[in-house]
Amino acid sequence: MLNLISTGKTGPFLIPHFERIYMTQHTDKLFTSSFISACIGNFLLFMGVYLLLPVLPMYMLDTFGSSETAIGLILASYTIAALAARPFSGFLLDMFQRKPIYLLAYAVTVLFFVGYPLVQCVMLFALLRVLHGLAFGVVSTAGNTVIIDIMPSSRRGEGLGYFGIANNLAMAVGPMIGLMLHEQTHSWNLIFYSAVGSGVLGLFFASRIKTNFRPACVREPLSLDRFFLMKGTRAGLCLLLLAIPYGITTSYMPLYAKEAGIVGNMGLFFSMMALGMMISRTVAGKSVDQGKITQIIQIGGIIGLAAFCAFAMLGFFHLSLNNELERLGFFVVALMIGVGYGMMFPAYNTLFVDLAPHNRRATASSTYLTSWDLGIGLGLFLGGYLGEISSYAMAFLIGAVMVFVSAGLFSVVTIPHFKRNKYR
Repeated sequence: MLNLISTGKTGPFLIPHFERIYMTQHTDKLFTSSFISACIGNFLLFMGVYLLLPVLPMYMLDTFGSSETAIGLILASYTIAALAARPFSGFLLDMFQRKPIYLLAYAVTVLFFVGYPLVQCVMLFALLRVLHGLAFGVVSTAGNTVIIDIMPSSRRGEGLGYFGIANNLAMAVGPMIGLMLHEQTHSWNLIFYSAVGSGVLGLFFASRIKTNFRPACVREPLSLDRFFLMKGTRAGLCLLLLAIPYGITTSYMPLYAKEAGIVGNMGLFFSMMALGMMISRTVAGKSVDQGKITQIIQIGGIIGLAAFCAFAMLGFFHLSLNNELERLGFFVVALMIGVGYGMMFPAYNTLFVDLAPHNRRATASSTYLTSWDLGIGLGLFLGGYLGEISSYAMAFLIGAVMVFVSAGLFSVVTIPHFKRNKYR
């Protein structure tokens, strides 16, 4: 039998078959110690970021007396700085060893958390946000690239789904803790140093990630494609449009709730969004690994569109939501946003990676995150501006239009381009 397999006519067919089974069993393990450490480190870093996100507008209003437009500009500067750093960080990560860059950027990001309670004027606060955004742009790009490096390619969609759940847990826990600390203690210092503690602990877990040694890359002539994945431009535009209403939601939901007469703990709203993302990410990630990338993005876009339209209507009709059924509907909409975006995140991330060769993997991650950050920054500015001249309900209506345009462009332009140009 062994002789037949190794020398007979059947051999050339059976041996590769057995090799594929062996390799699949030994290389497709997803939950390694490095993968788990990367997820925990990512969770703790993002928890520090999300812990501050919903309270910073109130902090600036209380401490500096800033206008809503100024708040929007300063908050947006963080995201704009992060996206400015991403193309250069993607280039460096593709050229050199990734883990040292990741750990250095992680440490610098945590260090900037310490600066928030120390600055005493709005100009220094704005400068701190810019510097913090630059550091965060590098560490988030590096983290997204490192996790792709240490997971099997056959389970990339599923792995990115679980990795993203760490972000979603941070989005649930961070704002809830930040708002709770503000409501119960009114101590800004306690909030800021809680973010510092989360980051320091996360740095410990990040240091435990084991990555393979990468040989030095061949130095190629500098071109735009070394900093930005040009084949990802169409998908990047669609993702940017999706990020605008998401940025409005994460930063201005407490102010919108007050405008619409919605009472209750807004931390629960973010928890419902995170729950929706956690539910959908796992299922969507496995479907992405089965080749259903574009279908998942389309379905998620439809769900997101319905949710933002419902949000806008709540504000325009000035529902007080005193009725328990109406209050339940408000949080169901939050769940819908989480489900829609939770489906699209791992699919879009995988789509960008599939459009790039292996030696452009960090550039692909950088382009994906740059598109997202640019949309978030526009959402922060647009939300503050519309909230001042019109209403936050109008901001959410504009957000719904953005989702609609994104879905149309993706179906008509991005899908055909992806099918023609994907590497995997």
